[in-house]
Amino acid sequence: MKEKEKELDIERSLAKLESIVSDMESGDISLEKSLTLFEEGMSLVKKCQTELKKAEQKVENLISN
Repeated sequence: MKEKEKELDIERSLAKLESIVSDMESGDISLEKSLTLFEEGMSLVKKCQTELKKAEQKVENLISN
């Protein structure tokens, strides 16, 4: 995946996370829907953490070289 695609992917994931949080905070959804959204959110968080860790390692490599 190209760098620009990764950046857009992270941005989309963060936007989806914001949407999930907003939906869950509204209190207008069922417990079942809340659990589904929570699972989706946790998956997105892990994905973002992985991508951010890769970016951090790349920056550290560039600095050390």
